[in-house]
Amino acid sequence: MPHTKDTLQQFLNEIDVSTTTIEHPALFTVEDSKALRGEIDGGHTKNLFVKDKKGKLFLLVVEEDAQIDMKTVNKKLDCGRLSFGKPDLLMEKLGIIPGAVTAFSIINDSDNAVQIVFDEKLMQHEIINCHPLTNEATTSIARDDLLSFVKACGHEPLIMALQD
Repeated sequence: MPHTKDTLQQFLNEIDVSTTTIEHPALFTVEDSKALRGEIDGGHTKNLFVKDKKGKLFLLVVEEDAQIDMKTVNKKLDCGRLSFGKPDLLMEKLGIIPGAVTAFSIINDSDNAVQIVFDEKLMQHEIINCHPLTNEATTSIARDDLLSFVKACGHEPLIMALQD
């Protein structure tokens, strides 16, 4: 079973990471989430679950307004041409539905099939905002704590320039 918002919070507590979570109506797009800008400070994320032709999987975590060129980002990642992962693959690998994709979903990738990649512009923010495995809340976490979380999940995060 995939982790839930509650089991995610338990894990964060276990690794001594503090966060703040705000509940809100379900948000499905970046445009939906911009309505919360006055309430939640920090960098806001857009998450792209992609795969190459050989089946290599990536979770790209970028600023909400980032423009990622899907025709060239594969060169930066040193992989084949990328396409978006289908919803069933997203559920199988990250235990999440479209619209709720988040850096926190790496907790569900116990077999390390997905490489998480953070855009360096996003990582300039001291606070990063992500859905806590549901699109009905936003969790604010310190940048360094987010990286510690990813490592505690058994993944080595990459930080690189994903935008042109």
